[in-house]
Amino acid sequence: MLVAAVVWWAVSALGAQPGGRGPAFALGLGAVLGIVLQRSRFCFYCHARDFIERRDARGLLAIVVALAVGTVGMHIVMGGWLPVPQPGRLPPDAHIGPVSWALVVAGLAFGLGMVVSGSCISAHWYRLGEGSPTAPFALVGSALGFVLGFNSWNWLYMAAIATAPVVWLPHHLGYAGSAGLQLLLLAAAAALLWRHWPAAETSANTERPRTFGAALRRLVEGRWDYWLGGLAVGIIATVVVLRLRPLGVTAALGSGARELGSAQGWVPKRLEGLDGFGGCVTAVAEVLWRTPNAVLVIGLVAGAFAAALISGQFNPRLPRVRDVLRGLGGGLLLGWGAMTALGCTVGTLLSGTMAGALSGWVFGASVLLAVWAGLRLRWGG
Repeated sequence: MLVAAVVWWAVSALGAQPGGRGPAFALGLGAVLGIVLQRSRFCFYCHARDFIERRDARGLLAIVVALAVGTVGMHIVMGGWLPVPQPGRLPPDAHIGPVSWALVVAGLAFGLGMVVSGSCISAHWYRLGEGSPTAPFALVGSALGFVLGFNSWNWLYMAAIATAPVVWLPHHLGYAGSAGLQLLLLAAAAALLWRHWPAAETSANTERPRTFGAALRRLVEGRWDYWLGGLAVGIIATVVVLRLRPLGVTAALGSGARELGSAQGWVPKRLEGLDGFGGCVTAVAEVLWRTPNAVLVIGLVAGAFAAALISGQFNPRLPRVRDVLRGLGGGLLLGWGAMTALGCTVGTLLSGTMAGALSGWVFGASVLLAVWAGLRLRWGG
């Protein structure tokens, strides 16, 4: 409860400052997101691994639910921003990126980074709140991966990204057609995955609670149903865009890496075309920790920490050499992939797909392919 009280105090204090309502909203919503991710174990890698190794499709179905809810919400919001989706115009800050072989390579690298490190970047953030021994090194490795990405960006931009098409489905189908097509594809995916719903379980977490108190204890201590996590993530992705910008968890990390790298001379002085894209931009900020994305991530970690503490899942331990190597090695791949793809599984995959960006679908397919290959080759820990 102490952590919740501190977060509440911080939200109130930020909101009382001039111009502080945006950061206060980001901090509060980030805390809610952290609780949702931690209690529902919403993790792209874990969900994909469960299906590939055990044919348990519940996690992937939760992702489908999040995408479906977010698709409806995002298309409604974008329709208010840009009533006529004319070619050449895009919603502000949307995760709609160029589609090229560089995006595919970025998705493959990110997927392999998930396998090696054991999570995607968003899951490493909430596992940081659980005391994971790997997460800190994975996030440091991701920052270093961003630096590597900045150094390869100019070549990739000139070779593929500069001339790659930026495909936004509403340009071609309108909002209704774009949302309808995506929902149809998601329904088809759900129908295929539904065949792999596991047999009924008999654990205490699946039994119907007998009292309201028992139901409340399950909500606080037990794992939330997969579909509930997917529904909540889809709703949060819609709500956040109304007050801030499309959901993402790497912009602050990338901006910090760019600022540090620039100060040390590790990053090229000119990054061709990078700042003209939307999504998880990595511009250098005057006060990085007060940017909406940074505050949202701080809230995410705090919310996950509070949820883990209350549920008895805060379990820190000293890292082993294996944890350090997995985190740094996988993080390098995660950071390079996220920088090159202009976002990770939350920004490019979730927010991008919800917005009707072809880049989201391409990145997601590349990530899944890499996870499948990595697990088959047993590259993970």
